[in-house]
Amino acid sequence: MKNILVVDDSALMRRVLCDIINHDDRFQVQDRATNGLEALALLEKKTYDAVILDVNMPRMNGLELLKELQKKKIPAKVMMVSTDTMEGAKTTLDALELGALDFVHKPGTAMDCRTDDFREKLLNTLAVVVEAKGLSFDKPSLQRETTKTSRKVVELVSRRASAVPGNKIVALASSTGGPKALQSVIPKLPKNLKAAVVIVQHMPVGFTASLAERLDNLSEVHVKEAAEGDILEAGVVYISMGGKHLNIVSSGGKYAIHYTDEPSREGVKPCANYMYESLRDSKFDQVVCVVMTGMGADGTKGIINLKEKKKLYVIAQEASTCAVYGMPRSVVNAGLADQIVPLEQIAQEITMNVGVK
Repeated sequence: MKNILVVDDSALMRRVLCDIINHDDRFQVQDRATNGLEALALLEKKTYDAVILDVNMPRMNGLELLKELQKKKIPAKVMMVSTDTMEGAKTTLDALELGALDFVHKPGTAMDCRTDDFREKLLNTLAVVVEAKGLSFDKPSLQRETTKTSRKVVELVSRRASAVPGNKIVALASSTGGPKALQSVIPKLPKNLKAAVVIVQHMPVGFTASLAERLDNLSEVHVKEAAEGDILEAGVVYISMGGKHLNIVSSGGKYAIHYTDEPSREGVKPCANYMYESLRDSKFDQVVCVVMTGMGADGTKGIINLKEKKKLYVIAQEASTCAVYGMPRSVVNAGLADQIVPLEQIAQEITMNVGVK
């Protein structure tokens, strides 16, 4: 049985969370804390299988606690409980950058927290977090490192540009650990990349716009939340919005974003399988599929189905660099991966495969 620390300043929310967790025989709440300072004192003395952490608390909030854990190098597997307001989304992304592994959306009322939907989401996310890798303590200078790497990649690709012919598209899938991992990939892509990049990152409604904005600020390529009808352009990164399935469809000789509203698949919405399968009848000379950190097997069936009709090049993230080695492992075990590379090399391999303009 996994031991959990619950950190929330609301007595009612603590009770609801503890009731949900303790009614599942996989978990037990070992301790409770009402703010970050209390939690820090506990984490300095004890080890937990996971920490459920609120954001807004007195004395020390959730983000401040994550910073202290980084500073003191205290290992912890942290799951945030967040709101889906615009400010809440930005705060959640801050938490993921500081080492939180995943998050659940906190409903507005205690009554809504007692629903089956919230209970299922909380427990499923907790199950992923307890099996994931905890906080990492490396703090590279992202902007400086990525700019340097991007220039290096452009130089490499420019030398072998004739070896990268054809009209290609990059289709990337990621889940748990993805928002942070994408910051090690997208900012390293050169602005003159000779292909569009389409991403399915498993996130609920309300969070992907903030993720796109953050990545856009860090990157040479333009990054945006994909809107219905967007025409795909080379050198632009499109992130699927949460709560809908992203498809790529032909539109007047070009390709466009089209959302559909089928039920969740592989337990997620958006589901990368739909993205991959929508490319079956496309005229791209090659689809570069990238599968990164995440729980489960989303992407595998879609790539299998896509491979029946299209030429593919499949890049899977290497196990030791994944927060959760689920989705890439599924692709590797299915014999689909052409390359298995560490996170830091994914941008280079994408660029080497699609070329620059």
